[in-house]
Amino acid sequence: MPLDPTKHADWEIAEAAESNMKTVYQLGEQLGLKKEELLPHGHYLAKLDYRAILERLKDRPDGKYIDVTAITPTPLGEGKSTCSMGLVQGMGKRGKSVVGAIRQPSGGPTMNIKGSAAGGGLSQCVPLTPFSLGMTGDINAIMNAHNLGMVALTSRMQHECNYTDEQLAQRGLRRLDIHPKKVEFRWIMDYCAQALRNITIGLGGTSDGMTMQSGFNIAVSSEIMAILSIAKDLKDMRERIGRMVMAYDKQDRPITASDLDVAGAMTAWMVDAINPNLMQTIEGQPVIVHAGPFANIAIGQSSVIADRVALKLADYNITESGFGADIGFEKFWNLKCRYSGLKPNCAVVVATIRALKCHGGAPIPVPGRPMPEEYKGENVGWVEKGCENLIHHIETVKKAGINPVVCINAFYTDSDSETKAVRRICEAAGARVALSKHWQYGGDGALEFADAVIDACEEPNDFKFLYDLETPLSKRIELIVKEVYGGDGVSYTPEAQAKLKRLEADPEMKEMTTCMVKSHLSLSHDPKLKGAPKGWTLPIRDILTYKGAGFVVPVAGAITLMPGTASDPAYRRIDVDVETGKVKGVF
Repeated sequence: MPLDPTKHADWEIAEAAESNMKTVYQLGEQLGLKKEELLPHGHYLAKLDYRAILERLKDRPDGKYIDVTAITPTPLGEGKSTCSMGLVQGMGKRGKSVVGAIRQPSGGPTMNIKGSAAGGGLSQCVPLTPFSLGMTGDINAIMNAHNLGMVALTSRMQHECNYTDEQLAQRGLRRLDIHPKKVEFRWIMDYCAQALRNITIGLGGTSDGMTMQSGFNIAVSSEIMAILSIAKDLKDMRERIGRMVMAYDKQDRPITASDLDVAGAMTAWMVDAINPNLMQTIEGQPVIVHAGPFANIAIGQSSVIADRVALKLADYNITESGFGADIGFEKFWNLKCRYSGLKPNCAVVVATIRALKCHGGAPIPVPGRPMPEEYKGENVGWVEKGCENLIHHIETVKKAGINPVVCINAFYTDSDSETKAVRRICEAAGARVALSKHWQYGGDGALEFADAVIDACEEPNDFKFLYDLETPLSKRIELIVKEVYGGDGVSYTPEAQAKLKRLEADPEMKEMTTCMVKSHLSLSHDPKLKGAPKGWTLPIRDILTYKGAGFVVPVAGAITLMPGTASDPAYRRIDVDVETGKVKGVF
């Protein structure tokens, strides 16, 4: 019986597709890999020896580089991963040599509301269960590396409290004089655990550590995850981990992982994790999965290493950015491409009729609740009004000098009149547009989409950054707010203003990139402002510094690094067939 995504759950489709998967050895042969470059983890997962591959293929020209971004999403997401997998499959149907590159999912969203971001319907990355439940252990490595840093920091504080300078010197230590109220680091775990956001540690006696406020963040928000996504090699990763600021001393001087003599041991946990992972679409095209940093606090991209490898192994590399073009694409444009030195040939802007209706006036959908009735009927007026948001993102891509392709990610409930309205408006704005039905029909449903992207890649472009690193921080922020978000300007709290002044006077600032933090649910900082809002100012409440990753992070609004688990999470529907060991219900 043919699989029908209108009747079958994603996990049922994935399970059926997995019965015909290629082995990693077949994928390796398809990619032209040498035996020693493939590091299998069973029959259907493998790591890739990136150093060996890049060294062997260093003289091979890079393939075409395509980023998949989106309009401002609803809380339900708009299907970037599904579109990425669909585009890989569509290009495969056209006989193209193609590789996808996507982020590894976090266990928090997988067990909560969002799911594992493997795509959906007939456009998925498989095997789904290993993809969703830890894969080859990269996030576990990050947790161990990060928490080892926290162990080093808290134990050092305890020993400095209990020992004199002479006793410390006998152990080969100098007093770092860490300020207990200026600890930047927190613990991490890979779940949405709101009860652990704020905790007290060190209760007990002098051998139990110092009593202090602490807490947990979700693992993918760790600076080590951000470093994994941008490091060019192991040496670069080791240096960046050493520069991570973990606390400040009583004279307000930074205390780094190197100061705590723990950077080498933290890096030791990451030796295998730096190698990207090889998987496949349900139609058998290769997909590289690597890194998964938060897009609202970090770069929100799969790794630079994954893209470099994919561009040597295939004629087309399709990578994906987190959230909408105002966040994910802006960071792809001004951060990831700056770190990698790679220049994209095309950017896809994903849009759904559902999201366009939301931006045009329909009620905002809520995850875990039934879709509002207003979305069940045709409303071309809402769609046309919502296209203001889509046009804004098209113009953002154009400002980078990249050729935009709009993908209408079709739902089978969309009406012809609604999709025709989007096509008309996009074409009038000078963008290619394709209706894609990959969710329902796989690669066969993505042929128009694939053709549009292939055509866009053949046109020359004028890729350029929004700012250079000589630009003062205040000017960078203003450029992003005005040119990418569409705001009128920026305001600062007194604390943020003081940090801005200090950073602009720091000569090291010229080596740092600017990684903005704001809501992903609006072009502005206010999630309730839909469409393309005008006449607003972005309020910067704080400016953080991640010296290991090389980010200066202006923060607008309240962003939590430990999400909460909802009242009806996905884990309620996940179970195991105890006779076969198959996991059911992951989506």
